[in-house]
Parts: sequence; C-alpha cells; structure tokens
Amino acid sequence: MKNYSKITPEGTKDLLFEECLANRTVSSILGGVFAHRGFHEVLTPGIEFYDLFSEDISGIPMEYMFKMSDSKGRLMVMRPDSTLPIARMVTTRLQNVSRPIRLYYNQRVYRYNPGLTGRSNEVMQAGIELIGAKGKRADLEVITTAIDALSKCVPDFRIEIGHAGFFKALADKLPVSARRREKIRFYIESKNYSALNTTLDKLEQTQAVNVIRKLPGLFGGIEVLDEACKLCDDEAALGTLEYIRDIYNDLSKYGLGDRLIIDLGLVQRNDYYSSIVFSGYVMGSGEPVLIGGRYDNLLDSFDCPAPATGFGINVDALARVMLKRGNIPQRKQADILVHSEKGYEIEAIKYTETLTQANILGENSVFETEEEALSYARERGIKKLAVVGREIKTTDTGV
Repeated sequence: MKNYSKITPEGTKDLLFEECLANRTVSSILGGVFAHRGFHEVLTPGIEFYDLFSEDISGIPMEYMFKMSDSKGRLMVMRPDSTLPIARMVTTRLQNVSRPIRLYYNQRVYRYNPGLTGRSNEVMQAGIELIGAKGKRADLEVITTAIDALSKCVPDFRIEIGHAGFFKALADKLPVSARRREKIRFYIESKNYSALNTTLDKLEQTQAVNVIRKLPGLFGGIEVLDEACKLCDDEAALGTLEYIRDIYNDLSKYGLGDRLIIDLGLVQRNDYYSSIVFSGYVMGSGEPVLIGGRYDNLLDSFDCPAPATGFGINVDALARVMLKRGNIPQRKQADILVHSEKGYEIEAIKYTETLTQANILGENSVFETEEEALSYARERGIKKLAVVGREIKTTDTGV
C-alpha cells in the first residue's frame, strides 16, 4: 500500500512564513472593514450534516463535497459553503434577534474542483451576510462594503454586477430539463461560446434563445442595458434590467469609474441567488476573488422566510496577489539574539522579555555554545548578540 504521509492531498497546500503572514494580514484588514460597517463575527462548525447542503438547497452537486459519517452512521460533509450554515444559525440561535442581522465570518470552506484548473479544494473565505433587509438600500450597503473591502487590499479591482432574475426569466421559456438548463447556465458563466451555441442550436430559435446566446458578450457600461432592452420584450426580464440600471447609476457616484462593469452573463451557479449578483476581480488572479448577491428565498428552506444578501471573498487568492506585489509588510528580523551562559538560562529569558517591553525585538538563543549562537545570528541577519552571565555583554555580529 502506497504511503502518502509526505504529501498533501490534491487541491491543498502547506502555507509557510510569508504566506501565513499574508493570509492573516488580509483576514485582519477584511475583519476591520466588516466590523467598522457594523457587522458582528461568527464561526460555524467545519463539519455539518449533509442535509444542510442537499443539492436542492445549495445548488452544490453532491460529488463536489467531502463526505464522511459520524458515529451514528449519519452523512456529514466538510463545510463547502458559509452562507447556508449562517442561515441555519440565524433561524435557530438568532431567531429572536431583531432584524436586520449583520454578520461576518472568516473560515475555511472545502469543495472539490474537478480538474482543479489552478483552484484549491480548501479555501479561506471571509464575507458578510445581511439578513432581514430588502430593497436597494440593503443591496447598496452590501456592494459598497465589498468595494471598501477590496479597496483596502488592492487598488486595481473591478466590480461586475448582474441579475439572477434576468437569466431565470429567459431560461424559464426554454423547453429543456432543469439539468440542461443548469448546463446552459454553466456555459454562460464560463463564457464557453462553443458549448453554449451547440446546445442552443438544437432548440427552436425563439427570442429567448437568441438573447441567451448573446449573454456571455453582454458586458460593459450602461450601453449593455440599452442593447439588452432592444433584444427582448419579456416584462420580468426588462424589470431586472431597470433594477441593474438603478444600482449602476448609484454606484457610479462611488468613484469607481471604469472599474464598475455590467455583466449580464454573470449567472452564479448557486441556485439560491434571486436578484442582484456581483463579482470582484483583481489583476493577477485568474478567478473572481469575490462573489455575492441577494438570496431572498434561501431562508424559506428553514421555515423562517427573510430577505438576505451578502458576499464571500477568497482570502487565499487575495493574499497571493498582495504577496506577489510586495504589499504585505515583511516580518521584522530580531534586533538582538540573547544567549545565556550555563546556569543563566532563566536570566536570559527575562532579559529578552525586558527588550520586548522596550520595543526591541529580541530572540532567545537555544544553542549550547556562544559560537553556535553567533553563527546562527549571522546566518539570520541578526546584528547583535547579547550574552547573559554574571553580567550582560553585547557585541556586533558583523552582519
């Protein structure tokens, strides 16, 4: 039997030194933004019952989840999404809290990505959920929070907005099964023109089919909405376009310029999105670092109807971009290595603590000899060596 003890599972990796610092820095920045906007932190279990994520509710195929059973034989999954556990929490432990409820989280999610294509199966995700608030003001609150969060990390992000209802209004007119409709949505989402056209060519060429065929290319400024309005006359679809126009005009006052884009091909795979949807992108990442939208029907599954909206940010992806750009403050090297003569070990530890109190970064030596300590200090770029005995002698290491 092959021994896998020295490798990590596919889609996972060890994080070292600067990578850990980058992740913690991004998490800290995002947490600060969320808290400043009035959101309160929560954490949910890393293991949940599969029932919470059944495909009818989550839109996540069962084969994409990491599954196990508990001691009673019940099917469990490693948390593949953060919104559903928070919805469960709101409808149980927070059911008597006045609405709206502002929550934020920073936790790992686990979801199998077929073929990976550079994506991870384990992702640190931070985000917010605004539950119990409906309408444009709530949508603007969440989207501008997303903008603030990204702007605190990178300056060159872009925000794309769309509407889940636009695709739904058109797709409902297609004579296809739910499974085929899901494939069409995936082709649009991934901008797979070839597969989309091949599928649509087999259908009667109605107005809805013709509009859906054009969806992947309908992105840009306000002119996109004008073009889409000319293509269809469905009342529900036109209503969603007017709402996007309203949101776009308001966000245009937020100073985004050409970083704000309308994308009618933005059709998120999770079935719980019901209205406005949006994504965030940054240069250097081949995938969206932020995904969000309104999901007014999700809490119906918990017999506790409430409007809700939110977003999640891929902390790992954002941290990689910031680290590559040199935007993560480097961990400071120790100013002094403190070594003890034999019998003065505790004194050396206490002296190191006094240096810390004086805002001097000291590191306690764990070597047996002064020569080993000096060699280590030079290798690590530590400029001074303090030797603690009857007295304290400090010398330059020559670095």
